[in-house]
Amino acid sequence: MNWTDKLSDTRDQLRALNKTVPDTARAFGALGKAVKDSGTLEFKTKEFVALGIAIATKCDACIAIHVEKLVKCGATREELGDVLAMSIQMGGGPSMMYAAKALECYDEMSAQAG
Repeated sequence: MNWTDKLSDTRDQLRALNKTVPDTARAFGALGKAVKDSGTLEFKTKEFVALGIAIATKCDACIAIHVEKLVKCGATREELGDVLAMSIQMGGGPSMMYAAKALECYDEMSAQAG
């Protein structure tokens, strides 16, 4: 799988969905903004939490979105590794498989950003 293509396809799908359910999309966007802009945790920490949940729920599109944000905010491969290890501990074998996908995604996106 090419993670850049996955991210592009996801964005295309979300644009189409947003046109179909604009009120819902705006409300969901407002929820995301409120969660990210408030509270005591920094944005990067919140994105690490989101990545852990993406791995646990086996969502390739979510992995791509949250890894891209982590790359952009300067997350290191070692930090990502800690989150992947915790995700594996919490989710067992299936999380191990999706953690491997998240690492592959990080490597691809950070190489492109570099």
